[in-house]
Amino acid sequence: MNLLRGLAVLTLFQGIGEGISHIAGIPVPGPVIGMVLLFLALQFSHTETPAWLGRTGHSLIRWLSLMFLPACTGLFFLPDISRNQWLPIAGAIVLATLLTLLLAALLMQKLMSAEGERP
Repeated sequence: MNLLRGLAVLTLFQGIGEGISHIAGIPVPGPVIGMVLLFLALQFSHTETPAWLGRTGHSLIRWLSLMFLPACTGLFFLPDISRNQWLPIAGAIVLATLLTLLLAALLMQKLMSAEGERP
């Protein structure tokens, strides 16, 4: 029951984000806007994240790799585009991977140094 409650909250915020994106006409995906709104709501609630919402998030993250399958499968149905654009696609994959590793390392370094400064 708590999983459904968490999915309902996540879907609600995604829907709100989609509405804002559509009405305002901004080029930001609705789920991104919804995620920012959920983050802000959780930050300004002055309480801890509800355990049921955390469990729902962890359950979804566990299956995150399956959510990329449709996008990857779509590349097989677009052979002409893939064949002509393989260099930019490969470059984007390599650059995004390196950038993600760099930012994760910098964030980890900052968090570890902040943890060491605490009494």
